[in-house]
Amino acid sequence: MPDDRAGHILDSALTVFHQYGYAKTTMQDIARAAGMSRAALYLHFAGKEELFRAGSRRAHLRALGLVDASLAEKGDVLSRIDTAMTAYFTELTAQISSSAHGGELFDATHTITEDIVGEARIALVARLAVALEEAAEAGEVRFAAVDTTAEELALLLLAVMDGLKNTSTDPAGRHERRTLFLRVMRAALTSPAKTGG
Repeated sequence: MPDDRAGHILDSALTVFHQYGYAKTTMQDIARAAGMSRAALYLHFAGKEELFRAGSRRAHLRALGLVDASLAEKGDVLSRIDTAMTAYFTELTAQISSSAHGGELFDATHTITEDIVGEARIALVARLAVALEEAAEAGEVRFAAVDTTAEELALLLLAVMDGLKNTSTDPAGRHERRTLFLRVMRAALTSPAKTGG
């Protein structure tokens, strides 16, 4: 039951943060939204920052769960990775993006939960690298074709997703560029082995 109560508080807090932004949200606002007294709220969370961090950690764990589910599906590895990364970023940004205070909430995420975001990104890269290594073992892709490793490719994929997200507000344009990049990667990773000559 305590976990259910904490989950209810985090859901309520998310709604309030979206409504007022991080700076203007108070513990009283969150307590009211959660249907409890402020004193009862403090029994669960020491303050707004701790609550925000707990919400961020939960969101990142959910996003990584979606990555795991996508990577477990059937299909070629790059298609599964594309689905996994799309699910990851959508889970983390959809609700915040829809808020009038989205910019402030993204800033708060980067300053208050930088360590949580960093840990989740390390976990994401590790999952992508494992999927690529498994695909290489199955003969689906070959890293020797581009003289790299699974981890380097995973980091590159993440950098491209970040770059597309940060340089374009047009979802269709981002999708086209991501699709192009994946076609290039697929061609490179499945090209015939080089022969000496």
